[in-house]
Amino acid sequence: MKKFDKTQFVNIINKNKLLITIICALIAFACFTTAIVYPFTSSNVAQVDSLEAAAIRKGDSGSKVKEIQRKLNELGFSVGSVDGIFGSKTLQAVKNFQKSRGLVVDGIVGNATAKALGITLSSGSSGNSNYSGGDIYLLAKTIHAEARGEPYIGQVAVGAVVLNRVRSSSFPNTISGVVYQPWAFTAVHDGQINLEPNDSAMRAAKDAMNGWDPTNGCLYYFNPATATSKWIWSREVKLTIGKHKFAI
Repeated sequence: MKKFDKTQFVNIINKNKLLITIICALIAFACFTTAIVYPFTSSNVAQVDSLEAAAIRKGDSGSKVKEIQRKLNELGFSVGSVDGIFGSKTLQAVKNFQKSRGLVVDGIVGNATAKALGITLSSGSSGNSNYSGGDIYLLAKTIHAEARGEPYIGQVAVGAVVLNRVRSSSFPNTISGVVYQPWAFTAVHDGQINLEPNDSAMRAAKDAMNGWDPTNGCLYYFNPATATSKWIWSREVKLTIGKHKFAI
């Protein structure tokens, strides 16, 4: 076995000192650069997880899903009933909306899609939770009496008109006050308000209460084929849904 020559080893080290110094410097620089570009600390990981959790996707439910569904319906990307459940119809509506806006078509409502919809992903409830079960039932009765046979969106629109009146200073501030205001609704005058509402009317009432307003704030509606009031024709008509004209 060859004897270890300490002097020879020191000479080798001295000759290659510059190369070793350069290699060490490169390793240190690489580590420093990686730390600057993406410092993986526990706080950063938590932030990424938080952002991911904020996105709304298929299978989610709640008030934020209702808000998304309402906006999609208003923009013409129908999800059907605003039920707060992110199902297949909502998924397809989100994808269609994303495609129309040039967004990534993944069916997930992240920050970019939410911004395009005009909403935020922060927590908070949509709709109005101050209405009682009796209010929902009365609104459904009104919708059924006034708009049965109309397309579903037209039923929601009638419910929205009632709620728009509740919020207007020109009308009573309760659903019952608006519905039973003298001569406000033909269905009250002729007794049809007493009919039992069907499932469609109940769903339309809930959708309207959750904030879906196909009329964009209208306070009146009428059927031009049956309207007898000359005054109603003086209102500015904003849109027609089914047999009803909606006005302000």
